[in-house]
Amino acid sequence: MKQKGLDFKHKEVINISDGRRLGFVQDVTANLETGTITSIIVPGNNRLFNIFSSGNEIVIPWEKVKCIGDDLILVEI
Repeated sequence: MKQKGLDFKHKEVINISDGRRLGFVQDVTANLETGTITSIIVPGNNRLFNIFSSGNEIVIPWEKVKCIGDDLILVEI
């Protein structure tokens, strides 16, 4: 799964556990020492996924990303 951070913009994120559309990638976080992506961030509302919610965003750890397509990112949370 080699991707550049900018490649994630405009991709829709879908949770494969329940088929819910989470939104479009807003940002990514990375480990600057290793240069690896550590999570993706989508805008969200506070009642969804409180474990991963940070303010008004959903932070999805990289290990929860299951598949990256041309237009979609599938996650399991």
